[in-house]
Amino acid sequence: MEVIEGSARFGLWYVVVRWSDNTVYHIRFSRTPVMGPVPRPVMQYLSGKKIDLTTFTCGTDPPGPQYGRIYRNVQQIPYGETATYGEIAERASTHARVVGQALARNLLPLIIPCHRVVSRSGIGGFTPDPAIKEDLLELERRGRVRSRKREGPGDTS
Repeated sequence: MEVIEGSARFGLWYVVVRWSDNTVYHIRFSRTPVMGPVPRPVMQYLSGKKIDLTTFTCGTDPPGPQYGRIYRNVQQIPYGETATYGEIAERASTHARVVGQALARNLLPLIIPCHRVVSRSGIGGFTPDPAIKEDLLELERRGRVRSRKREGPGDTS
């Protein structure tokens, strides 16, 4: 099993993905590209399609059971929606600061969509740049609107 690394453009950034088959080991944002392919669903997601990236297998384990609970709860936030650090903390039986620490250490943004977790009083943090978080939320907002238009007014599926 060969681990591949490649990048895809996202605005002023590149999304660098280390992966093999249906397993993703690491995702990071970089100002410089890494030559190589990126999984097709990640490319579709970055182009604005409503794609569920949580179907990938995570190739890294969270550091401890508490982070695992936090990450599982974050993965349950639907595409185009948000939850606050406090809401995730309540669901994971911890504190909002612990949620922030866990998400700052998240090696799989997009798969564990930490950009969907916001502060009560604003957008909250995001590594390496909160502007990426804003762009990802806007991408998903537009994707939801397009998806609703395709479904039509009477479609409840």
